[in-house]
Amino acid sequence: MRRKTSARLGLSALLLATACVGTALVPAAAADPGTTSSGSAKAPASDGLLRAMERDLGLSPAAARERLADERRAVKTESAARKAAGAAYGGAWFDAGRGRLTVALTERKAAADVREAGADVRFVAHSAARLDAAKKRVDKLKAPKNVASWRVDPRANRVVVDVVEGHRADNDVSTFLRRARATAPVRVDTVPEAPSTFAAGTVGGDPYYTGNVRCSIGFSVHGGFVTAGHCGGVGAGVRGWDGSAIGSFQGSSFPDNDYAWVSVGNGWWTVPVVLGWGTIPDRLVRGSAEAPVGSSICRSGSTTKWHCGTLLAKNETVNYSGGAVVRQLTKTSVCAEGGDSGGSFISGDQAQGVTSGGWGNCSSGGETWFQPVNEILQRYGLRLHTA
Repeated sequence: MRRKTSARLGLSALLLATACVGTALVPAAAADPGTTSSGSAKAPASDGLLRAMERDLGLSPAAARERLADERRAVKTESAARKAAGAAYGGAWFDAGRGRLTVALTERKAAADVREAGADVRFVAHSAARLDAAKKRVDKLKAPKNVASWRVDPRANRVVVDVVEGHRADNDVSTFLRRARATAPVRVDTVPEAPSTFAAGTVGGDPYYTGNVRCSIGFSVHGGFVTAGHCGGVGAGVRGWDGSAIGSFQGSSFPDNDYAWVSVGNGWWTVPVVLGWGTIPDRLVRGSAEAPVGSSICRSGSTTKWHCGTLLAKNETVNYSGGAVVRQLTKTSVCAEGGDSGGSFISGDQAQGVTSGGWGNCSSGGETWFQPVNEILQRYGLRLHTA
C-alpha cells in the first residue's frame, strides 16, 4: 500500500476529493466527507472516529457526536471568556458531563461578562498568572526521579505535583515537596509509575528512522514536518518507512523542551494529513486552534496507531525516568507505546501537538504528554501545512 509517487500536480484537488498522500508519503484514504473546507463539520465525525471514542471513552455514537459539538463551541467560548476575564482569569476547563466550559475567576466583577461569553463561572483565590509564576519557581527546583511531573491545575487552583506511588515519604521527594510548598500553593497526587519517552529501536511498521531509533511523524509544515526532540539531534539524517532518505533534523530541543523539525526533500513532500490507520478515515489538518482542558483528543502513532482520550492538563513539567525534565507539556489520558514518539495529537481537524512520552501502554492503559504544536511553530518560524 505504501509507495512514493512522482505525480505532484493537482495535489490540493486530490486532498479534497477521493484520495490523498499521507504524511511522509504514506498514501491515505479519502478525507472525512462530513468536514467542510472551512473546518466546520456537517456531521461531527466519521463512523470510525465515533467507534474510537466508544472504545476509548465509553461514549455511544450519539453521546460522542454531542460531545464533539460541545467541544467546538468551548474552543470559541474560551477565547472570548479569557478576554472578558482580563487579569481575573484563573484558567478554564471543559466539563464533559455538562457540555460546557467553566472559567475560574478571582474577581466577581468579571463574572457577568464571562457568563455572557457563554462560560460558567467558579470563583478562586489564585489567578492563572499567579499560578503560572509559582510553577516557574517550582521549575527551578531539581526534581528527584520519583517526582513524575507538576502543573497548574485550574480546577484545583493549585500547582499539582505528581509523585510515584509508594515514594511520597522518600527523603529526596519530601525535600522537593517542602521546597515546592515554600514557593507555590501545592497539592500532591500520586501516579502508578514514572513517565518515559516513547522512542524505540528499529522494528517494522510505518515510521521514520534516525540511526537505530524509530519515531512517528507529527504534522506537516511547509518544508518539512514537526516531531519530538528526543528522536534526534540537529543534523541527524532521517529515513522514511521504505528506508530512503527524507531529510535531516534542522532544529531539535531536548530536554527542557521536546520538539524538533525535519526538512523534507529527496523526492518526498508533505501534505496536511494525519493517518487514521483504518480505524477512521485519514484526517485533513485545517488549523491549530488549542482545545481546552477536558476535551476529547486523539493520537496517531506508528506503533499503536489511533487512540483517543481526554485532555487532562496544560503547561505540565514532566520529570522523565531517565532524568530529563521537559516543561510546558500537555497531559492526556491517551495511551502510547515505544515508537509513537513524535506522533500527532489532533482534536477534530485541529493540530494540537506531538507525542513526547508517558507511562503505561495500550493494553492496560496509561497517560501520555504532548508538546503543543503552536509552540514549535513559533520557536522555529514554521507554517503549518493545512488543507
